[in-house]
Amino acid sequence: MSLLSIEDVTHMYGDKLNFREISFRLLRGEHVGLVGGNGAGKSTLLRLLAGEILPDAGRIDWMPQIKVGYLQQHIHLQPGTTIAAYLQSAFAHLYDIERRMLDMAETMAKAAKDIDSLLRQYGELQSQLEDSDFYQIHSRIEEVAAGLGILDLGMERDVSKLSGGQRTKLLLGKLLLEEPHVLLLDEPTNYLDDVHIAWLTGYLRSYEHAFIVVSHDEHFLNEITTVVYHLEHQTLRRYPGNYNNFLKSHELSRLQLQQAYEKQQQEITRLEKFIDKNRIRKAKQAKSREKMLGRIELIDKLTNGPQPRFSFEVHQNPVSHVITAKGIQIGYSTPLIAPVNLEVNRGEKIAIIGHNGIGKSTMLRTLLGLMPLLNGTLQVGDNVKAAYFAQENIASDQTPLERLLTFRTDLTQQQIRKMLAMPGLTEKHIRQPLRHLSGGEQAKVRLCELMLTDSNVLVLDEPTNHLDVRTKDAFREALKAYPGTILLVSHEPEFYRDWVTQVWRVEDWCRGAIKT
Repeated sequence: MSLLSIEDVTHMYGDKLNFREISFRLLRGEHVGLVGGNGAGKSTLLRLLAGEILPDAGRIDWMPQIKVGYLQQHIHLQPGTTIAAYLQSAFAHLYDIERRMLDMAETMAKAAKDIDSLLRQYGELQSQLEDSDFYQIHSRIEEVAAGLGILDLGMERDVSKLSGGQRTKLLLGKLLLEEPHVLLLDEPTNYLDDVHIAWLTGYLRSYEHAFIVVSHDEHFLNEITTVVYHLEHQTLRRYPGNYNNFLKSHELSRLQLQQAYEKQQQEITRLEKFIDKNRIRKAKQAKSREKMLGRIELIDKLTNGPQPRFSFEVHQNPVSHVITAKGIQIGYSTPLIAPVNLEVNRGEKIAIIGHNGIGKSTMLRTLLGLMPLLNGTLQVGDNVKAAYFAQENIASDQTPLERLLTFRTDLTQQQIRKMLAMPGLTEKHIRQPLRHLSGGEQAKVRLCELMLTDSNVLVLDEPTNHLDVRTKDAFREALKAYPGTILLVSHEPEFYRDWVTQVWRVEDWCRGAIKT
């Protein structure tokens, strides 16, 4: 049975066509992965389905009474609300029933007679709670909170005190507890570490309802999907099976299309040669061939778009000991870790891992001198110049071209345009305001900024969160080839496993830290 029907939907953003006349149906219990390159329109399609924006043409029809859950990033969280209370709000309708029952019990206790009607209503409400597993709510909340790492934040913590990543995890937790008929999730693993991604994978794999998930995490997609929809060249195509099946089928269909294109081109060339040769001597036959040529429905030549490229250079070698830290503790008012000694030598490539909120980003900012140490000493070697990729979105009216021309006033517009073209940004991308670009397109602009920074140390905080597969592969190869020093925070072992020289596990440093 179709929960959702989309017919001939077209959407444009300004003069950019996201997709044209796409159609599909979402079936009950279907587990869908929505994939495509950066800027293909995946997030836009989810917003259309959630009703946040309207299509320019076509129809989006939901089956009546279907409850849709969309992971929104900008919901206001009321200060003074605890994490526990916010998660409990997923069951607000059940708590309302419980309050009505308590009021009814109080009324019945005072009534001397004629309570049969109240008893009947009370019993009906009691059945509703039991059918909804109301008395297991605490266990359900605890299970989801533990699975996503929310439990570690402290259930009595005020929601207004959460970081962006912690806030996203909380919103996701509430959405999962609500168990809607259809989940719409846009890159849900971005702020989860390996353990919590594994839990979410198991949860979604056994989810009895339907979902549509946008993600660039291939392993995650392969584990949870039963259908893949590929958004490419403004069209949408359905592939049954998991992500691996999609890759095989997509490659086969591309091969078949390429063969059909080549065969058609050969036929067009043959007809054109006959027409040119026989315009006078066999005019009637030539005219017939012209009509045949005009009736041919042309197959478009396959294009992948420009191959993303990155290149990071060491502009001046630093000393051998890049960073030396002794007995350092990091944090805000209280330490997140126990005193630790760290050393970063020239040319080392270090992955920093650990669950969200443990202090990975704080560690990077402290080592860069952007935050003060709580304890210990930190020495940065001579000639050390760091280029920093932080976790952020750019809400700017500047275009990528304007941003980089401002950043490097010594370079010409042609040089900047050439740099922006390396990761695959087109003329349309570089002349749009940054706030209109997708997360992946913004990340490409910021990586261009890194390539233009005179540095010898790359400090990267979750740089792959929004990058598509092709871009991520090109970025990984560039980091492998980079002769300088790298400090990388990442939750994707597949991205860094084969080129880092060591791994720092922040959990190993937490023993003895002051807990709040």
